[in-house]
Formats: sequence, C-alpha cells, structure tokens
Amino acid sequence: MVKIASYGTWASPIDAKDVASAGGGPNWLDMHGAQAWWTEGLPQEGGRLELRRHRDGVTDSLLGGSWNVRNRLHEYGGRPFVVIDTADGVRVAFTNWTDQRVYVTNPDGDADPAALTPEPERSHGLRYGDLVASPDGTEVWCVRETVTGELPTDIRRDLVAIPLDGSGAVRSLGASHHFLTGPKPSPDGRHVAWLGWNHPAMPWDGTELCVAEIAGDGFGPHRVLAGGPAEAVCQVEWDSADALLAVTDPDGWWNVYRVGLDGTVLNLHACQEELGGPLWRVGGRFVAKLAAEGRYVVNRHGHVAVLDEHAGTLTDIAEVVADWPVVGGSVNAHGDIVTVLAAGPRREVALLHVDLGTSPVTVTELTPQPEGTPDPAYLPMPQERVFTDAQGRDIPAFVYLPTNPDFAAPDGELPPFLVHVHGGPTGASSPTLDLDFAYFTSRGFGVVAVNYGGSTGYGREFRERLRDQWGIVDVQDCAAVGTALAAEGTADGTRLAVRGGSAGGWTSAASLTSVDVYRCGTVMYPILDLRGWTADGGQTHDFESRYVEGLVGSYAEHPERYRDRSPSQDPKSVSGPVLMLQGLDDQICPPVQADEFMAVLDGSGIPHAYLTFEGEQHGFRKAETIRVTHEAELSFYGQVFGFTTPGVPQLGLSE
Repeated sequence: MVKIASYGTWASPIDAKDVASAGGGPNWLDMHGAQAWWTEGLPQEGGRLELRRHRDGVTDSLLGGSWNVRNRLHEYGGRPFVVIDTADGVRVAFTNWTDQRVYVTNPDGDADPAALTPEPERSHGLRYGDLVASPDGTEVWCVRETVTGELPTDIRRDLVAIPLDGSGAVRSLGASHHFLTGPKPSPDGRHVAWLGWNHPAMPWDGTELCVAEIAGDGFGPHRVLAGGPAEAVCQVEWDSADALLAVTDPDGWWNVYRVGLDGTVLNLHACQEELGGPLWRVGGRFVAKLAAEGRYVVNRHGHVAVLDEHAGTLTDIAEVVADWPVVGGSVNAHGDIVTVLAAGPRREVALLHVDLGTSPVTVTELTPQPEGTPDPAYLPMPQERVFTDAQGRDIPAFVYLPTNPDFAAPDGELPPFLVHVHGGPTGASSPTLDLDFAYFTSRGFGVVAVNYGGSTGYGREFRERLRDQWGIVDVQDCAAVGTALAAEGTADGTRLAVRGGSAGGWTSAASLTSVDVYRCGTVMYPILDLRGWTADGGQTHDFESRYVEGLVGSYAEHPERYRDRSPSQDPKSVSGPVLMLQGLDDQICPPVQADEFMAVLDGSGIPHAYLTFEGEQHGFRKAETIRVTHEAELSFYGQVFGFTTPGVPQLGLSE
C-alpha cells in the first residue's frame, strides 16, 4: 500500500552507502588489437584506479595492492597507461599516483612493476601523462611536467621518450607550447603529431595541431596544420601516413576533419552537432577508424554513431542507443569491433563491446553493474526540458521528479527542489544514472540539472555565452530554471536549494550572495575569491590559473568584477544557510578560500556547517567521504526545510 508522507521524509532503499559504492566504474579505455583494457575506480579502496583487461571472455585485474593508475598532468590527469608490443611480448607502461613515476609490467608475468623514471627530487616534482608507444615499441612517449618553483604555476612541459628497458635517461623530444598532449607517431614512423596551446587560452578556446618530422633523437621543427586562437582541436589521430583526423570547430561545431600533411583540410561530415568535447583530461577519444575506408565511429553528443564519408551519413548505432542513450567520451575501434564507455538513465557507466560486423549489431556489456544497484522503480527518469532566460534564449536542463513507488505526498503539497550546477564551468550535465540524484529523489526531492550558458554540447556560440559573464549568466540561468519550475507548479518555490562542486560550487555560492531565490545551498570544493584564482593570486594550479580571464576579463582592466562577483566579498550576504564540503588535499581549489569564507559566518547568526576531509583531492573518491557528505546534505535540507530525515545522523549547524 502506498503511504502518504510529506516530500523529503520518504523512506528509501537507496542509502548513502549505495551512492558511495557506485562512485567507481570503468574510466580510461583503450584497445590492443581486439582486447579491451581500462582503468576502474574502486571507492572501497580509497578511490584507486585498477588496471583491467578483457580477453577470451575473461576479465583480469593486472596490478592490485597499492598501485593507483592515475597522474597529475594538468592536475586533472592524462591518459595513464599504454599497451605496447615489444620484442619480448606485450608490456604495459603506466603512471602511479603515489609517486607520479612511470612503471612497466608484464601483464602475463609474476614480477612486480619496474620503475622507468627517476625518483623525483622533491614531492611531485615530475609528472607524466598521455602515454603512447614509440614507433619501434622500445620507448614510451608522453608529456612531462617539471615543477620549477614554489608557486603552483611554476611548471614546465615537454615531450619526452622513456626507454622501456630502464637502461637510459628520460630524454626530451621537443616542445611547442606551454600545454601539450602526448605525441602520436604516424603509421610509417616518419612524422609525429600533437596538440598545444598557451595561456590565456583554455583548450576549448584555441589549440594548434602540430606536426614534425621524427629526426634522430628528437623531433624536428614543428608546423601548425590546423587550429588557432578561435579554433579548438580536441583530438588528433593518424588516418594514413600522410593525413590526420582532427576533431575541431572552425565553423563553431566540433566536427571530424581530414587534415593532409600538404595542408588540405576537409570536413568529413559538416553538421551543427558536437562530435567532440572539452579537453579537461588529455587523451580523450571522440572518433576512431573502422575497417572500411572512410568509415568512423564517433561520439555524437552522447550517442554512438557511424560516420560514413562516402555515403555522406551520420547514423546512430541503434542497438546501443536503444539501451544506452548517453555515451562517455571514450571511443575505440579495431576493425569492426568498437568499445565505448556508456551509461543510461537507469544504468551506471559500463564498458560496452560492440560488433558492427554482425547483423544485427551485437552489444555485450563487459563490466557488470555494481552490486546492489537499486530497483529501477526507485530511479527517476530524466525529463529533457528547455527553459528560457530573460533574453528569450534557451536554457537546456534535465528534470528529475520525486520517484518512490512506496510513497505519495499529501494532496496539494509541492516538492522541495535541488538546483544542481555542474562543474567546469565548461562542462555539462547529461541524463545518465546518478545515484547522487536518486538518493534525494527517492526521498521526495526534485532535482534539476541545468546546462546554463557556457555549457558544452551546444556549439561554440552557446559555450561562449559565459565569456566575461561568469557569476552572472550561470547564476541567472540557474535561478530562471528554479523560478520557472516553481511558477508552473512543479516545485515548491519556498523550498529551493542550490548545490554544486568546483565551478558549480562557485555558482552555488554566487547565487546565495546575489539572488533571492534559494532557501539554502550546498557548496562543495569551490572557487570563492576570483582574485586568488589569477596567475598572481597563487591559489590554483597552472592549467586554470588564467581561465578567469576569459570568464570574467583581465584583472588589470576589470578589478571591480573580481571584487563584486566574488562570494567571498561579503559572506554574510548569503540568502540562507550554507553547507560547505571540502577536501583538504585539493590542489585545484585549495581549502584556504572555503576556510576564510566559513570563518566569517561564525557568529553571524546564519546557520552553517563546514565539513573537511583528509586525503580527498578535487572531488570525493573515498566511499566513507561520499557516505558522510550525502547524509550531511540530507540532514541539512531537513533542518532548513523543516522536516525530519529518518535514518541519517543529525548534522550540527552553527550560527
């Protein structure tokens, strides 16, 4: 029998431990021949990434123990492993999180991995990422970061070669820009290609596709074949010995181009659709070659599709789209075998093996859904909606309604709603299963994930709505969506909350200090003071140290913007209670800004709570942290909105 109870008080079979156990899954993906290789996150082991392989119907874990296949390239990490054919058989080179060194292992042997790079002279003094194999299989080629000083921006990068046998020193192959992706050799071993960009550009603003001859112990002078200050190449692969595939956006949409070494450029299928994405982590793959000449598999803004150059078609793979409507940014192919990381509204991220050579196409799930995946009856189906801003422009969003077959609310009651703000801000929310949302919707909350102006997936023009407008457009768009849901009777306008992490934490805090829409907010590992996020401010890492120049304007020319938009300018102006969650080892948004913001609230009379977590970096990976933060957030909303939250510890609020 369905019970009648107020929204927010419903008993749910989805507890915080379930959310924590679902926080892992497959991550980086590669193929070696027809075999799939990937990393998989393990929240119960502190969030470490294990290396796995699937062959002959069996999945193997290859490292175990304390090995953690991650790196700190650009702080967000780059491709952390590469499978290499050597004279002695298959070897795997990988980066290890603890010491940031590169190791090599025989996946079929018993010996421990052997270090290939030297012990850094000081902690994290050297980092490596975006690993590829040299043409002859005797070396690993990658990007090296060298810490040159005390400031987080004191970083130098170059492209290097690392001997697989450990017999020689790491040698520099060349460099072109301040930021680089790993060098990819041509099929004939004569040329090499990579992407590069310089401050103040971010990689989705402008990058350059560089090509050089492989000469002697390094690379010859490079030349630029595509890209520029207003064109962002987000992937490069070799199509043949004399032509490259580039995912780039000279016409405002990430499409697939063939770029010849002779300078010719051809869009293989011109469309106003995104076939690429932002380069937050270097080594992502949005396109891969299939067996037949002129056929490619692509990530079509969340769907797996086949691009047929000769037929002039871009066709979704229906067998995948039917069950997995949203696909992650990892596309690989060998012949007609495709592997992708995919998720659906009621399925966690999984590794799919897709055989395009069968009729119908065969789709096999190589990674199981996590144990304890909830009954689909308790999982909300996202509603794709489009709202409008004050200028009548579109604001895409995904609406998740309260969903629990055991409960209904009293007649006339409207649910509290959480306005979720994605990070980046050059990012996007997608309609995949997120137990983070289901934890709340199964208790009677609504959630709306807003793709505010500046989000990716809608072309460059939409992405650049946020130029100079961060703290304005994002705040106004999220407020417009929350207000619209209340006006139409979907949400209780007196019980709206805003929540987000990183750049989403910025928008959440900025919303609480600039608009009167929300009763309260949860702010996670945020940016709060723009001045600290400048190159001179010294409070963030090199990759994003000049990001705000495009989002806000230069500090020298517009100091008032930095002052007036920063939530830290007047924390006491928040419109309601605040829950702050922060990792103490965060190098991207260090805790200093959260510390200062919350210290001002002490004694202010504004209810607040501040939880910090040892060993957590940017975003939470440990199962215990994920459990604690979700229980704290639920208790927080219950206290603010005036209802009891059964089954969770009471969060202590200070004033």
